[in-house]
Amino acid sequence: MAKAKRAHNHLLGIGFDAPDQHKRITRGEGFNLVGGSETTHDRMTEIVIKTTEDLSRKGRTLSDAHPEEVAELLRKHEGK
Repeated sequence: MAKAKRAHNHLLGIGFDAPDQHKRITRGEGFNLVGGSETTHDRMTEIVIKTTEDLSRKGRTLSDAHPEEVAELLRKHEGK
């Protein structure tokens, strides 16, 4: 019998606080960040990059890590 494939994770960050009409989009392996003010978008980017770095040190990516582990790391970096 064939094993059922687990869906891959993909993060989508959306910022709604942009006071200007600037379109901010950042794409990476396993994530897309869209919108937000410059400050918000930069913060979202920083959080995701730190999360992917932590996973990389453990030999995993956003796509193959367990969703609970990804959520825990995102909360960890969001609080800093």
